Amino acid sequence: MKQLWWNIRQGLVPAIQDANRPLWLLWLLWLLLGDLGATAPPLDSFSQLAAPQHLNLHLYNDEQILSWAPSPPTNDTRPVVYQVEYKFISGSWNKVKDVNCTDITETKCDFTGGGGLNSFTGLRQVYLRVRAKQGSLTSEWVTLSQFTHYCDVTVGPPKNISVTPGERSLIIHFSPPFDVTTEATFTYCVHYWEKIGTQKVSGPFKKNSIVLNDLKPSSVYCLQIETQLIVKVGNTCPPRSSFSNVSCHETTENTYTSQLAIGISVGIFLVLTGACFFLFLKYQSRVKYWFQAPPKIPEQIKEYLKDPDQPILEVLDKDSSPKDDAWDSVSIISSAEKEQECVLHTL
Repeated sequence: MKQLWWNIRQGLVPAIQDANRPLWLLWLLWLLLGDLGATAPPLDSFSQLAAPQHLNLHLYNDEQILSWAPSPPTNDTRPVVYQVEYKFISGSWNKVKDVNCTDITETKCDFTGGGGLNSFTGLRQVYLRVRAKQGSLTSEWVTLSQFTHYCDVTVGPPKNISVTPGERSLIIHFSPPFDVTTEATFTYCVHYWEKIGTQKVSGPFKKNSIVLNDLKPSSVYCLQIETQLIVKVGNTCPPRSSFSNVSCHETTENTYTSQLAIGISVGIFLVLTGACFFLFLKYQSRVKYWFQAPPKIPEQIKEYLKDPDQPILEVLDKDSSPKDDAWDSVSIISSAEKEQECVLHTL
């Protein structure tokens, strides 16, 4: 600036020396006004707030959330609030119904579950805009580029996935990521593979129940479900897809094989039982001999073996002395007279 002023001064001095004084005063006034104009701030900076920045729209399944960066702080202590409006490709700007996005202090507006959800779902092209407000001061509107829900949404995996192992099969049940209108539909593909095998793909399916057949019994299979959102009307949007987490499950055995194994086991048990019973009948005496209790040594003998000096044998002799015989009944087998008759007859 000093150099510029020096150059101007060098050019003006000769002119001022040769010119009349009023011309010199005009040049001086022009320089002063030029300096003031360079340093004076624009009037708009005192009458408007800075606009919000970095608008971002989050579209995941049926979630619709608009967020932005707050306006730069000012010396004013009054709170800064934000206003959100929307419009379709042909129409006027309106406030969002059933969702409080007018004069809010948060730097986001959640349209999920409100009137905006019904308005912004499908193939309708929507514009959104935001501005800041502080007391009587307002910022300029910042407009987000138009979006279409089915063309810009991020589709999540299916919900409530359950897998039931069957006989050489896996039965899969699930629900769609979110509800769609008649303009679009969901299709599903199942990517599955045995732990030591190659990956296979089954589908596409439109139903929420899928059965994988012709699998190996008692084998572990891993699978992923791919979801695709297909626009049916006009085919104006590319398919939006996603994958579920990997889960592994073991198939059950073949019913015929398991029944056959049970039958064989029962047959073997019956054969062994019959054979054991037959051997027992044939060798019953030997079995009794093998299982009879061993003979026991009398207590007197045990005492004698412990101490041979004791008079155990005398006691045993006394116990073995003859006693009077006793009979409960008497039967006569022969008589002396019959014996004599037999002798005479022989002579």
